[in-house]
Amino acid sequence: MELEDLEPRKKPPKPKDLTPFSVEELNEYITMLEAEIARARTAIGAKQAHRAGADSLFKK
Repeated sequence: MELEDLEPRKKPPKPKDLTPFSVEELNEYITMLEAEIARARTAIGAKQAHRAGADSLFKK
């Protein structure tokens, strides 16, 4: 095992400073984040379906 294997592959981004945002801007930011969450959930569903299809082909 190499030392690189123990290191995290990607560091999480630092949280965004929300203090300069107005209430309206924060609501827009939440809407954008919710859309991104929905997009990620759709991608997860597609990958799970793909995996289930592959598993069904190779199981006896």
